[in-house]
Amino acid sequence: MTRLIVAAGGGGDAVAAAMLNAALYGDEAPAVVLTYAWDRLLIDPVPGPRGPANFTGLRPLTRSVQTVPADATPIAPAGSTLPRLAAELPQTFALIDPHHGAEGMVRQLEELVQHLEPDSIDLLDVGGDILAQGDEPTLRSPLADALTLAACCELNFPVRLLVAGPGLDGELPADSLRDRMGPVVLTFTAEHVTPVSSVLEWHPSEATAMLAATARGARGLCEVRDAGLPVPLTDEGPVVYEADLDEALTRNQLARAILATENLHQVEQHSRDICGFSEIDYERNKASWLGSQPTQKLDPEAVVHQLDEFEADARRRGITHTTFRRLTEAFGLSGNQRQDLRALLLSRRPEQYQAPLWHIPSDA
Repeated sequence: MTRLIVAAGGGGDAVAAAMLNAALYGDEAPAVVLTYAWDRLLIDPVPGPRGPANFTGLRPLTRSVQTVPADATPIAPAGSTLPRLAAELPQTFALIDPHHGAEGMVRQLEELVQHLEPDSIDLLDVGGDILAQGDEPTLRSPLADALTLAACCELNFPVRLLVAGPGLDGELPADSLRDRMGPVVLTFTAEHVTPVSSVLEWHPSEATAMLAATARGARGLCEVRDAGLPVPLTDEGPVVYEADLDEALTRNQLARAILATENLHQVEQHSRDICGFSEIDYERNKASWLGSQPTQKLDPEAVVHQLDEFEADARRRGITHTTFRRLTEAFGLSGNQRQDLRALLLSRRPEQYQAPLWHIPSDA
């Protein structure tokens, strides 16, 4: 049997797809995961998604789709988590190329269906912003999800839309999503996290980190992103819901608007018109700002002092957990220092590590 899972937003959705594959279908037939090569600037300093031209070592799967094997390499200065995912996980990671718009992505999906003859196609989104209308003030990254939603709706093959961990992406509150979701498909447990546990030690995705943490029993309030957004960790965190694909398209103004797009520039302009912004513009601005900042030395004693101050402030806000990405940015460190920071904190205070999150105790 062949399963195809489309990781709606790329990044951590691809890791969650591997969890879903193992939990629902077992390890006997690893799925093909179709995903963007679109990582945060901590990993890839180049704004926007990567295409096939940004890699060496890709392998053709169909005329328009290539897989990312373990020995593939992003061409500098670009970066990507996909080769390492391919090295550590049994799934095959196929690259979405969004540079030819929704119409190009439909062609890629059609070729995959013809080539793979899959038994099922799941479209998976962690957090649920794929169910957005497009004008919500808390929406931050609608473009990738809208593209995969639009393409899957145009495909002449049944696609099941799944939302894991409603609200965990910090964009739409879980309460606002409840009437947009259908039946429960699965509740992740600690056992389901095991196949991706090694990946979670280094992967920068915050939403999937919280998905895994809630599956392992973490509860509280987690602070994420550079802005310090608080995200509740609740019993709903590890739950995977089915949602109606056609209803999602009807609701999602951006997805409807981009159905006939032929390039990424058109998609971006629709996003600016409907949502008021393009997340790639945000990445361009942030990349420019980061490029102007001096690299700060990671001084262990200074970091511990910063941690104490950060945790004291966080406790006053009711924060119980945070991510290493959040700590990296809060301490003014660069993306390539994130793993060094993590190693330092685990060596100093290992009891505060609630994998893959950092726990902030109620008392100093």
